[in-house]
Amino acid sequence: MPRPIASISGFPEWLPQERLVEQLVLDQLREVFELNGFSPIETRAVEPLSQLLRKGETSKEIYLLSRLQGEAAEEASLDPKRLGLHFDLTVPFARYISENAGKLAFPFKRYQIQKVWRGERPQDGRYREFIQADIDVVGQGELAFHHEVELPLVMARALSALGIPAFKIHVNNRKLVQGICQANGVEDVEEALRILDKLDKIGADQVSEELIKNGISESGAATILKMAQISGDAQTVSAALAEFGVENDLFEEGKNELLALLEEAEKRAPGVVIADLKIARGLDYYTGSVYESFIAGHEDLGSICSGGRYDNLITVGNKTYPGVGLSIGVSRLLARMLGEDLLTASRPTPTAVLVAVNDEATRSESNRIADALRERGIPTDVAPKAAKFGKQIRFADRQGIPYVWFPATEEGEADQVKDIRSGEQTEADLSTWQPEAADLRVRISRPN
Repeated sequence: MPRPIASISGFPEWLPQERLVEQLVLDQLREVFELNGFSPIETRAVEPLSQLLRKGETSKEIYLLSRLQGEAAEEASLDPKRLGLHFDLTVPFARYISENAGKLAFPFKRYQIQKVWRGERPQDGRYREFIQADIDVVGQGELAFHHEVELPLVMARALSALGIPAFKIHVNNRKLVQGICQANGVEDVEEALRILDKLDKIGADQVSEELIKNGISESGAATILKMAQISGDAQTVSAALAEFGVENDLFEEGKNELLALLEEAEKRAPGVVIADLKIARGLDYYTGSVYESFIAGHEDLGSICSGGRYDNLITVGNKTYPGVGLSIGVSRLLARMLGEDLLTASRPTPTAVLVAVNDEATRSESNRIADALRERGIPTDVAPKAAKFGKQIRFADRQGIPYVWFPATEEGEADQVKDIRSGEQTEADLSTWQPEAADLRVRISRPN
C-alpha cells in the first residue's frame, strides 16, 4: 500500500508514479474548472500575521517566517507586520480581491490550486504541507443566489471526472439554522453554531450540555438537536421543517434557498446533493449555503470538500464583495485514494518510447530519432547504455515504457518498433508511426 515519504512528519513526498497521479488529478480539476468559466489565479505564499489572524481563524497553527540573522526580540514577538505562511486560500484570496478590485470584472469566478501550511498534529490524511483546490464566485455589492446552486454542481462534476467513488455533497443554510436559534431565544447564535458543528465529533449529549452551558434552555437545545437530525431531499426537508412552526424572516429565507438548491441539483445531478441540517460550518464568516462532501465507505476521512456563502469577508471602504466558495483538500483525498489503490497511474513513467542505442558511436542517430518523435508529441527517452538489446528491453520494462524503437543498422533497412508487452515487432516510419492512443500519455487507472 503506497504511502507518501515523510522523513519530516507532515511534509509528504510522493514517489514518481504517485506524483504522476497527483499531476493528472490537478490537470483534471483545472480542466473542469475552466470548462465552467473559472479563471486561474495564484497568490503569494506569505501574508502579514494581522491578515492571517482575521475572521475567526485564530485557532489555526500559523508558521511564521524569520531570518536566520533576525534579532531575538523580533523573532519572539507577534508583531502583526510579521509574515506567516498561508494556512488556506480564502484569506489570501480576500486580500487579493481587496487589492485588485478595480482591475477585475464582477462577478469574478476564480480557481486556485496551491500548497498551504498548517502547524497541526500530523495524522492519517492530515499534513502540515498540502495542496488545496478552491473555486469562488465573488460579486461587487451583491451576488445572486444561483451561484450558491452552481458551485456544488461544479465540484460534483470535478469529483466525478476524477473517478472518486460514490460521494454525496451535504448542504445546509446558515440563515435557516440562525432563524431556528433565534426563535428559541438563543442570544449568541454564532457560538451555538460552533457547538453544533462539533456534533459528529463529540455526540448529541455533549453538544446538548455545551449548548445549555452557553445559556440555551433545555427545550431550546432539544429543538436545535432535533433540527440537526433532518436530512434528505427537498420534499423530506420541507415536511420536517413544517413541524417546527418557526415564523421569522431569516428562517423562511434560509428554508426557501435550501429547498431551491436541492430541487435544482436534483434536476441536474440526481442523487448527488442532499440536505444535512447538522452542518453549520464553525467559521463565523459564512452567511448562507454551506457545504461538506463525503465519500461512501470512507466517512472516517471526514469532509473532502467544503465551503459556503460569505457576505462580509471582503470589504474595501464602504464596498462589500460577497462570495461563495468551495475547497477540495487534494492531498488528503489523494492519500486515501492512493493508499487503497483507488487511483493509480497506468504506468510509472511519462515515457512512451525508448529509443535503443546500437553502439555509442551511433548514439547521435538515436538522439535524432528521439527528437523527431518528441516533435510529434510522443514522450521519448534514449537508452542510457549501448548494451545488448535484451538488456535495453529489460530496462524499458522496469521503467514501464511500452515501446522500444530499434534504429536500422544497414542502409536501406527500416527502423523497427517493439511492443514489449505483446512481443510484437513491426517496421516503423519515423514520420508517421504513432503509439496506441491509450499509450501516448499516462492515464489514471481505477479499479473495475
